[in-house]
Amino acid sequence: MESKEASRTARTVAGHRAAHQIADNAFVFKDPYARAILDDKALAEADARALNPSERTFRLFIAARSRFADDCLAAEVERGVRQVVLLGAGLDTLGLRNPYRDLGVTVFEVDHPATQAWKRERLSAAGLAADLTFVPVDFEREDLSERLATQGFRHDEPALYIWLGVVPYLERETVFSLLRFVASGTGTGIVFDYSEPLDNYPPERRARAEAIRAKAAATGEPWITLLDPAELPAELTAMGFQHIEDLGPAGTAARYFGAAPHSGKGEAGPHILFARQTPPA
Repeated sequence: MESKEASRTARTVAGHRAAHQIADNAFVFKDPYARAILDDKALAEADARALNPSERTFRLFIAARSRFADDCLAAEVERGVRQVVLLGAGLDTLGLRNPYRDLGVTVFEVDHPATQAWKRERLSAAGLAADLTFVPVDFEREDLSERLATQGFRHDEPALYIWLGVVPYLERETVFSLLRFVASGTGTGIVFDYSEPLDNYPPERRARAEAIRAKAAATGEPWITLLDPAELPAELTAMGFQHIEDLGPAGTAARYFGAAPHSGKGEAGPHILFARQTPPA
Protein backbone atom coordinates (compact mmCIF):
# COMPACT_ATOMS: atom_id res chain seq x y z
CA MET A 1 0.00 0.00 0.00
CA GLU A 2 1.26 3.46 -0.86
CA SER A 3 1.84 5.50 2.27
CA LYS A 4 -0.48 8.34 1.26
CA GLU A 5 -3.48 6.38 0.00
CA ALA A 6 -6.03 4.05 1.52
CA SER A 7 -5.69 0.31 1.05
CA ARG A 8 -7.20 -0.98 -2.19
CA THR A 9 -7.91 -4.25 -0.42
CA ALA A 10 -9.85 -2.42 2.29
CA ARG A 11 -12.02 -0.82 -0.40
CA THR A 12 -12.68 -4.16 -2.08
CA VAL A 13 -13.51 -5.96 1.16
CA ALA A 14 -15.91 -3.21 2.22
CA GLY A 15 -17.61 -3.60 -1.15
CA HIS A 16 -18.03 -7.35 -0.65
CA ARG A 17 -19.58 -6.82 2.79
CA ALA A 18 -21.96 -4.25 1.32
CA ALA A 19 -22.90 -6.46 -1.63
CA HIS A 20 -23.54 -9.42 0.71
CA GLN A 21 -26.38 -7.48 2.34
CA ILE A 22 -28.27 -7.45 -0.99
CA ALA A 23 -26.87 -10.18 -3.23
CA ASP A 24 -27.03 -12.85 -0.50
CA ASN A 25 -29.75 -11.28 1.64
CA ALA A 26 -27.14 -11.05 4.45
CA PHE A 27 -27.80 -14.69 5.37
CA VAL A 28 -24.33 -15.07 6.93
CA PHE A 29 -23.50 -11.61 8.26
CA LYS A 30 -25.98 -8.80 8.87
CA ASP A 31 -24.48 -5.32 8.95
CA PRO A 32 -26.84 -2.31 8.79
CA TYR A 33 -23.90 0.04 8.14
CA ALA A 34 -22.02 -1.91 5.47
CA ARG A 35 -23.73 -0.03 2.65
CA ALA A 36 -24.16 3.29 4.43
CA ILE A 37 -20.40 3.72 4.90
CA LEU A 38 -19.66 3.47 1.16
CA ASP A 39 -20.15 6.23 -1.38
CA ASP A 40 -22.56 5.80 -4.30
CA LYS A 41 -19.81 4.97 -6.80
CA ALA A 42 -18.28 2.29 -4.57
CA LEU A 43 -21.71 0.78 -3.94
CA ALA A 44 -22.50 0.64 -7.63
CA GLU A 45 -19.16 -1.02 -8.37
CA ALA A 46 -19.65 -3.55 -5.57
CA ASP A 47 -23.17 -4.44 -6.70
CA ALA A 48 -22.05 -4.78 -10.31
CA ARG A 49 -19.18 -7.06 -9.26
CA ALA A 50 -21.63 -9.18 -7.27
CA LEU A 51 -23.43 -10.07 -10.52
CA ASN A 52 -20.36 -12.11 -11.50
CA PRO A 53 -20.88 -15.67 -10.14
CA SER A 54 -17.12 -16.12 -9.74
CA GLU A 55 -17.11 -13.42 -7.04
CA ARG A 56 -19.53 -15.27 -4.76
CA THR A 57 -17.09 -17.64 -3.06
CA PHE A 58 -14.77 -14.87 -1.89
CA ARG A 59 -17.70 -12.61 -0.94
CA LEU A 60 -19.14 -15.34 1.28
CA PHE A 61 -15.76 -15.93 2.90
CA ILE A 62 -15.57 -12.22 3.73
CA ALA A 63 -19.02 -12.47 5.31
CA ALA A 64 -18.13 -15.65 7.19
CA ARG A 65 -14.95 -14.28 8.73
CA SER A 66 -16.84 -11.20 9.96
CA ARG A 67 -19.55 -13.41 11.41
CA PHE A 68 -16.91 -15.63 13.06
CA ALA A 69 -15.33 -12.56 14.66
CA ASP A 70 -18.72 -11.38 15.92
CA ASP A 71 -19.44 -14.83 17.37
CA CYS A 72 -16.07 -14.89 19.14
CA LEU A 73 -16.63 -11.38 20.47
CA ALA A 74 -20.02 -12.36 21.92
CA ALA A 75 -18.43 -15.29 23.76
CA GLU A 76 -15.51 -13.19 25.03
CA VAL A 77 -17.78 -10.41 26.29
CA GLU A 78 -19.71 -13.05 28.22
CA ARG A 79 -16.38 -14.08 29.78
CA GLY A 80 -15.81 -10.49 30.91
CA VAL A 81 -13.75 -8.94 28.09
CA ARG A 82 -14.39 -5.20 27.78
CA GLN A 83 -11.63 -4.16 25.33
CA VAL A 84 -11.76 -4.91 21.60
CA VAL A 85 -8.88 -4.03 19.30
CA LEU A 86 -9.53 -4.00 15.55
CA LEU A 87 -6.22 -4.35 13.74
CA GLY A 88 -6.18 -3.15 10.13
CA ALA A 89 -9.86 -2.31 10.46
CA GLY A 90 -10.50 -0.71 7.06
CA LEU A 91 -14.20 0.16 6.88
CA ASP A 92 -15.23 -2.33 9.57
CA THR A 93 -18.38 -1.09 11.29
CA LEU A 94 -18.11 -2.60 14.77
CA GLY A 95 -17.61 0.87 16.23
CA LEU A 96 -20.98 1.83 14.72
CA ARG A 97 -22.96 -1.27 15.59
CA ASN A 98 -21.32 -2.19 18.93
CA PRO A 99 -24.06 -4.19 20.70
CA TYR A 100 -22.10 -4.19 23.95
CA ARG A 101 -21.74 -0.45 24.39
CA ASP A 102 -23.97 -0.44 27.48
CA LEU A 103 -21.73 -3.08 29.06
CA GLY A 104 -18.74 -0.77 28.75
CA VAL A 105 -17.05 -2.50 25.83
CA THR A 106 -14.52 -0.13 24.26
CA VAL A 107 -13.45 -0.48 20.62
CA PHE A 108 -9.90 0.54 19.70
CA GLU A 109 -9.48 0.77 15.95
CA VAL A 110 -5.91 0.39 14.68
CA ASP A 111 -4.99 1.02 11.06
CA HIS A 112 -2.52 2.65 8.73
CA PRO A 113 -2.86 6.46 9.01
CA ALA A 114 -3.85 6.84 5.33
CA THR A 115 -6.61 4.24 5.55
CA GLN A 116 -7.82 5.67 8.83
CA ALA A 117 -7.99 9.19 7.39
CA TRP A 118 -10.07 7.84 4.50
CA LYS A 119 -12.42 6.13 6.95
CA ARG A 120 -12.90 9.31 8.93
CA GLU A 121 -13.81 11.08 5.69
CA ARG A 122 -16.34 8.38 4.83
CA LEU A 123 -17.91 8.52 8.30
CA SER A 124 -18.22 12.29 8.08
CA ALA A 125 -19.64 12.24 4.54
CA ALA A 126 -22.21 9.61 5.52
CA GLY A 127 -23.17 11.40 8.73
CA LEU A 128 -22.21 8.40 10.84
CA ALA A 129 -20.89 8.69 14.39
CA ALA A 130 -18.63 5.84 15.47
CA ASP A 131 -18.20 5.13 19.18
CA LEU A 132 -14.55 4.08 19.07
CA THR A 133 -10.99 5.17 19.72
CA PHE A 134 -8.85 5.63 16.60
CA VAL A 135 -5.23 4.49 16.90
CA PRO A 136 -3.20 5.25 13.74
CA VAL A 137 -0.29 2.80 13.40
CA ASP A 138 2.06 1.70 10.65
CA PHE A 139 2.54 -1.96 11.64
CA GLU A 140 5.92 -2.23 9.93
CA ARG A 141 7.45 0.87 11.57
CA GLU A 142 5.68 1.74 14.83
CA ASP A 143 5.30 0.03 18.21
CA LEU A 144 1.70 -1.13 18.64
CA SER A 145 1.86 -1.39 22.44
CA GLU A 146 3.05 2.20 22.77
CA ARG A 147 0.43 3.55 20.41
CA LEU A 148 -2.38 1.66 22.18
CA ALA A 149 -1.21 2.76 25.63
CA THR A 150 -1.35 6.41 24.63
CA GLN A 151 -5.05 5.94 23.84
CA GLY A 152 -5.98 4.34 27.14
CA PHE A 153 -5.70 0.65 26.30
CA ARG A 154 -4.79 -1.55 29.29
CA HIS A 155 -2.49 -4.44 28.37
CA ASP A 156 -3.00 -5.89 31.86
CA GLU A 157 -6.75 -6.29 31.33
CA PRO A 158 -8.54 -8.86 29.12
CA ALA A 159 -8.99 -7.98 25.46
CA LEU A 160 -10.00 -9.49 22.16
CA TYR A 161 -8.02 -8.57 19.06
CA ILE A 162 -9.70 -8.88 15.66
CA TRP A 163 -7.25 -8.98 12.75
CA LEU A 164 -8.98 -9.68 9.44
CA GLY A 165 -7.57 -9.43 5.94
CA VAL A 166 -4.10 -8.33 7.03
CA VAL A 167 -1.78 -11.27 7.73
CA PRO A 168 -0.86 -12.19 4.11
CA TYR A 169 0.33 -8.64 3.41
CA LEU A 170 2.85 -8.40 6.26
CA GLU A 171 6.31 -9.82 6.76
CA ARG A 172 6.34 -13.08 8.72
CA GLU A 173 8.30 -11.60 11.61
CA THR A 174 5.80 -8.74 11.86
CA VAL A 175 2.95 -11.25 12.03
CA PHE A 176 4.59 -13.36 14.73
CA SER A 177 5.73 -10.32 16.68
CA LEU A 178 2.13 -9.13 16.85
CA LEU A 179 0.91 -12.56 17.94
CA ARG A 180 3.54 -12.69 20.68
CA PHE A 181 2.46 -9.23 21.83
CA VAL A 182 -1.16 -10.39 22.09
CA ALA A 183 -0.11 -13.53 23.96
CA SER A 184 1.82 -11.42 26.48
CA GLY A 185 -1.32 -9.64 27.64
CA THR A 186 -3.71 -10.65 30.40
CA GLY A 187 -6.66 -12.84 29.41
CA THR A 188 -6.31 -12.03 25.73
CA GLY A 189 -7.56 -13.68 22.58
CA ILE A 190 -7.25 -13.00 18.87
CA VAL A 191 -9.26 -13.69 15.72
CA PHE A 192 -7.40 -13.63 12.43
CA ASP A 193 -7.57 -15.14 8.98
CA TYR A 194 -4.71 -16.48 6.90
CA SER A 195 -3.91 -18.17 3.61
CA GLU A 196 -2.09 -21.45 3.12
CA PRO A 197 1.10 -21.98 1.10
CA LEU A 198 0.23 -22.58 -2.54
CA ASP A 199 2.01 -25.95 -2.41
CA ASN A 200 -0.81 -27.14 -0.14
CA TYR A 201 -3.33 -26.81 -2.97
CA PRO A 202 -4.03 -29.77 -5.24
CA PRO A 203 -2.73 -29.22 -8.80
CA GLU A 204 -6.21 -28.62 -10.24
CA ARG A 205 -6.78 -25.68 -7.85
CA ARG A 206 -3.26 -24.33 -7.58
CA ALA A 207 -3.42 -22.40 -10.86
CA ARG A 208 -6.43 -20.38 -9.65
CA ALA A 209 -4.72 -19.67 -6.33
CA GLU A 210 -1.64 -18.50 -8.24
CA ALA A 211 -3.81 -16.21 -10.36
CA ILE A 212 -5.41 -14.64 -7.29
CA ARG A 213 -1.98 -14.10 -5.76
CA ALA A 214 -0.72 -12.48 -8.97
CA LYS A 215 -3.76 -10.20 -9.09
CA ALA A 216 -3.08 -9.03 -5.53
CA ALA A 217 0.55 -8.33 -6.40
CA ALA A 218 -0.51 -6.37 -9.47
CA THR A 219 -2.56 -4.01 -7.31
CA GLY A 220 0.52 -3.27 -5.17
CA GLU A 221 -0.51 -5.44 -2.23
CA PRO A 222 1.30 -8.78 -2.70
CA TRP A 223 0.87 -11.80 -0.48
CA ILE A 224 4.01 -12.02 1.63
CA THR A 225 3.21 -14.40 4.47
CA LEU A 226 1.38 -17.70 4.03
CA LEU A 227 0.89 -20.00 7.02
CA ASP A 228 0.65 -23.77 7.14
CA PRO A 229 -2.24 -25.11 9.28
CA ALA A 230 -0.16 -28.22 10.00
CA GLU A 231 2.47 -26.09 11.76
CA LEU A 232 0.57 -23.08 13.10
CA PRO A 233 -1.07 -24.65 16.20
CA ALA A 234 2.30 -25.65 17.64
CA GLU A 235 3.69 -22.18 16.93
CA LEU A 236 0.74 -20.52 18.68
CA THR A 237 0.96 -22.89 21.63
CA ALA A 238 4.62 -22.03 22.06
CA MET A 239 3.63 -18.37 22.33
CA GLY A 240 1.24 -19.13 25.19
CA PHE A 241 -2.09 -19.67 23.48
CA GLN A 242 -3.85 -22.67 25.06
CA HIS A 243 -7.16 -22.68 23.19
CA ILE A 244 -7.10 -22.69 19.38
CA GLU A 245 -10.02 -23.03 16.98
CA ASP A 246 -9.07 -23.10 13.30
CA LEU A 247 -11.77 -23.23 10.61
CA GLY A 248 -10.57 -24.20 7.16
CA PRO A 249 -12.82 -24.18 4.07
CA ALA A 250 -14.74 -27.30 5.12
CA GLY A 251 -15.28 -26.11 8.68
CA THR A 252 -16.40 -22.68 7.54
CA ALA A 253 -18.83 -24.17 5.03
CA ALA A 254 -20.29 -26.52 7.64
CA ARG A 255 -20.76 -23.79 10.25
CA TYR A 256 -22.05 -20.92 8.15
CA PHE A 257 -23.26 -22.25 4.82
CA GLY A 258 -25.12 -25.37 5.86
CA ALA A 259 -22.71 -27.77 4.18
CA ALA A 260 -22.55 -31.29 5.54
CA PRO A 261 -19.45 -31.78 7.73
CA HIS A 262 -17.05 -34.47 6.64
CA SER A 263 -14.00 -36.18 8.09
CA GLY A 264 -10.49 -34.94 7.50
CA LYS A 265 -9.11 -31.42 7.39
CA GLY A 266 -10.65 -30.51 4.07
CA GLU A 267 -9.08 -28.86 1.09
CA ALA A 268 -6.55 -26.08 1.20
CA GLY A 269 -7.91 -22.54 1.25
CA PRO A 270 -8.46 -19.55 3.50
CA HIS A 271 -8.69 -20.12 7.25
CA ILE A 272 -10.32 -18.26 10.12
CA LEU A 273 -8.70 -18.81 13.50
CA PHE A 274 -9.41 -17.93 17.13
CA ALA A 275 -6.69 -18.31 19.75
CA ARG A 276 -6.93 -17.52 23.45
CA GLN A 277 -4.46 -17.75 26.31
CA THR A 278 -6.74 -19.82 28.51
CA PRO A 279 -8.74 -22.95 27.61
CA PRO A 280 -12.56 -22.98 27.81
CA ALA A 281 -13.95 -23.12 31.36
